[in-house]
Amino acid sequence: MVFSSARRIFRMHRYQLRIVFKLKEDKFRFMAISDTRQGVMPRGEDRDNTRSQTLAFKEAVLMTNPSNPQFRGEVDDKYQYSCENKDNKLHGWISDDDAVGFWIITPSNEFRTGGPHKQDLTSHVGPIALSMFVSTHYTGIDIDVTYKKGEAWRKAFGPVLIYLNSASSDDDCRKTLWNDAKRQLSEEIESWPYNFTRSEDLPHAGDRGEVCGQLLVRDRCVDEELMQAQSAFVGLAVPGNVGSWQTEGKGYQFWTETDNTGRFNIKNVRPGEYNLYAWVHGFIGDYKLDLSITIQPGNKVNLGTLIYDPPRNGPTLWEIGIPDRTAAEFFIPEPDPTFVNPLCLDAADKFRQYGLWDRYSDIYRHGDVVYTVGVSNYSRDWFFAHVLRNTGNITDLSTTTWQIKYNLQDVNEKGNYTLQLALAAASYAELQIRFNNPDAIQPCFTTTRIGYDNAVARHGIHGLYRLYSINIPGNRFIRGNNTIFLTQTRSHALFDAVMYDYIRLEAPAV
Repeated sequence: MVFSSARRIFRMHRYQLRIVFKLKEDKFRFMAISDTRQGVMPRGEDRDNTRSQTLAFKEAVLMTNPSNPQFRGEVDDKYQYSCENKDNKLHGWISDDDAVGFWIITPSNEFRTGGPHKQDLTSHVGPIALSMFVSTHYTGIDIDVTYKKGEAWRKAFGPVLIYLNSASSDDDCRKTLWNDAKRQLSEEIESWPYNFTRSEDLPHAGDRGEVCGQLLVRDRCVDEELMQAQSAFVGLAVPGNVGSWQTEGKGYQFWTETDNTGRFNIKNVRPGEYNLYAWVHGFIGDYKLDLSITIQPGNKVNLGTLIYDPPRNGPTLWEIGIPDRTAAEFFIPEPDPTFVNPLCLDAADKFRQYGLWDRYSDIYRHGDVVYTVGVSNYSRDWFFAHVLRNTGNITDLSTTTWQIKYNLQDVNEKGNYTLQLALAAASYAELQIRFNNPDAIQPCFTTTRIGYDNAVARHGIHGLYRLYSINIPGNRFIRGNNTIFLTQTRSHALFDAVMYDYIRLEAPAV
């Protein structure tokens, strides 16, 4: 009877495909997304304008007069409960009164768009539980999810398991139900691909293939020997350009992580034509094998040893950050105490708190970021997002210019230096770079306008990854103290911003 009024709705919006489950609000009040993000949630009515204040965008509200006083002063925003595709395997709701759980279990990500790191919605106040198939969340319209009239396209989404469980009505039923749901997830993953399906669009294990190999890294500025690509992400996606898997939305993708020796084994791959892609933690850029891989039912393709040569033109003079495609290692401030969501208090979820973009104007009220190489610490002195300065008037937003100060004892004026600039996110932004002269009319480099991922507003620590290898003539530098000026020039809206992943200055090639 608890589930008798649960409603299942299949929705197809522009750029979105999803199944929505609306549960009984008087029953399901406890939401669980992960071991650290779970708790009793407000009611849907608490988001109404009579009980809450809409913040910078309609999805975010500050509860001022909720039906349950314990939620007064808390922020709720469905994007605070997002997670990456690779982690979006289990989420749902618990009814404390009946000691029952409603869970969405997804044993395979092969049908999801944008690869393992694309972020998307899970569950949120309603109570709502979502199974997201296609969306532009955290990517914007750069991802290919448009379907033209007459275009031939076929894809199976799912299967997704709706798992219902129950427990004795004791004080620890939440833990019991959550742990049982995790156990069931493990069983589903072990059983994947399912053997009970009868559709040709859902091939069984024997009708799928496998790809294995080993990935090594060659960067002689780091090590003269080949290095093992530890914990690298290696995947198969439809043929495309280097890194195109990030914006691929119509085919299937299959990903795994390498072991400590760089070996990988991608199992249960649907028959078809693929390219092999990869990226390696600690190294910039993307790898793509220049070979089309054909998967046939039951075959195993051994690619042997593959070597990735990450972008590199010369030895490192200095670097900021970690090449990991996120801004997580940079300074993430404490949230404004008036805008806290208790489900995001864990250190790993701190970036999900509302309003962190405005904390920039509070912390850097007398000037923008100035980072001194050899003195500053990027986890303390490099703000996680290059945002606008909010003067308190939404129509009067100021662009910001960050500085990197460093010393060069010698300068090769006839050589070319390289600035490796890796961005973790960009939204309606333009980053201009100047060397030693902040007033130069023409920048030395501009990204032009880039990005639609809106990662700052949606509490993501990354969006789409971009890498720029910028050649700088040696005569731009001087012996002694130098400064790089980074200006985000667009100020049309509050969330025009970029996030940095990693910055490195390389000397001319030896």
